[in-house]
Amino acid sequence: MKLNRFLIAAVLMTALFASCKKANSDVDTTPIVQNGNGISGEVFGIWTKGSVVRVTGDIIVPATKSLVIEEGVTVIMDTIAKPEFIVLGNLYSMGTAASPVKITIEENYRTAANKFGKLWGGILAATTCTELVLDNTILEYGGGTTTEASTSVKMGLYKAKSGENTPALWFSNVKGKLAVTNSTFRYFRDDCTYIEGGKSIFSNNKFYSTGLVGGEAINIKSGCLADVSYNLFYGTNTNALKLSNVGDRTPQAHIVAYNNTILNTGWRRPTAKGGSVWLESSVYAELYNNLFANARFGIKRDLKLTEDKRSVFKNSLYYGYNQATVDQFQPKTDIIAGTNDVISKVAGDNDPKFVNYPLNTATDNAVLNESWDFHLLPGSAAINKGTTAFVRNFPDGLTINGILYASPAPSVNIGAFGVK
Repeated sequence: MKLNRFLIAAVLMTALFASCKKANSDVDTTPIVQNGNGISGEVFGIWTKGSVVRVTGDIIVPATKSLVIEEGVTVIMDTIAKPEFIVLGNLYSMGTAASPVKITIEENYRTAANKFGKLWGGILAATTCTELVLDNTILEYGGGTTTEASTSVKMGLYKAKSGENTPALWFSNVKGKLAVTNSTFRYFRDDCTYIEGGKSIFSNNKFYSTGLVGGEAINIKSGCLADVSYNLFYGTNTNALKLSNVGDRTPQAHIVAYNNTILNTGWRRPTAKGGSVWLESSVYAELYNNLFANARFGIKRDLKLTEDKRSVFKNSLYYGYNQATVDQFQPKTDIIAGTNDVISKVAGDNDPKFVNYPLNTATDNAVLNESWDFHLLPGSAAINKGTTAFVRNFPDGLTINGILYASPAPSVNIGAFGVK
């Protein structure tokens, strides 16, 4: 099988062909041959459309180099080695709706017994990574636990200590740019994302069936400016969004999160933080047009380390099938009351009228049925109850590797999917 150039510490045989035109200055497009034992060590260049790449040990994209993963590539992580995907340079995972990139494990291990992963180590992008894109990319079954021997621990990456469950994606360059769009995160042990710096756009993604005893879908710290919109969060162990300015990096964390659909989050973690959105440590948060259905708690703050006073909360819709759920999203000292919220004290009020989703599904259910459709039917309480009167961090989008990634315009409807 032909793949593009990478360096493998233990592999001596390479097949070199005539060089092709380079996509950019740090992407070498010279084809090479993958040996039958899979790959490990340094990797860069292009993994070509439709190929299967088997990773047998930790891989590292070197600083100043880039790895491009083309549409339809399947990356198989070895479940014994549990490799880490270290990015010191840049990474561009460029799937399409018809042919997504998939970073996964062998098919026979994709079972209910492994539904919370821990079978590979996640994508860990160091401060030298200036650009990272996950476009139409599926990440699943990861979140492996670090040891003293882990490459990330030795390099001082992520939390730089043993015993940590790695996120699906860690990004840390406060001057870097990150786009995660049209992608899926599922079956991870802990956090899906842990973002400690940079300009980022998260749009049109799905986060579901994640977190065994903890874990957020999107976990953002100081040093970040982020637009988070049109995402589906289903059955995360803890929050859909954990927004924090912890770390005191510059800039102060400023997140604009709008038109997201959040369902069944928080119920599998019976602690104060389990819920829907968690705010702490002077984060500057703006939340608009978000739909909360059968989520545990409303937007919740840390009373000891509260959010920035400039934060804004408007036009949320809250729905609870049963009274216990409704009671937990009622505003109080630690549950934030927004402006123009669609909220009541009665179970069953404010029916979002999803096209195809049984609203009586158990609140602690974490299994997403792919046939469910969260678009709105006529008569939904979410229709025309949103606002467009706010400014995103990146109204003109972010240009990464020569491609413009949009920060989608807000909708007058609440939620991620609109009317069908």
